[in-house]
Amino acid sequence: MEDVRVRFGKALRKRRHKLGVSQEEFADLCGLDRTYIGGIERGERNLALVNIEKLAKALEISLSDLFRFV
Repeated sequence: MEDVRVRFGKALRKRRHKLGVSQEEFADLCGLDRTYIGGIERGERNLALVNIEKLAKALEISLSDLFRFV
């Protein structure tokens, strides 16, 4: 089974693409750096809960829905 960070990153990228938003636009929506978003999507980052909540809000989904895709 893939590392949870990789699965989370793939789910995040898929949802971001579904919204038709670039990494840079998404980073702006989240208030995070674009390179940080890239690291998340590649499974290189171990996220803090505060940042996970920012991502969910920017994706316009609940935390539980975000994790459902993981």
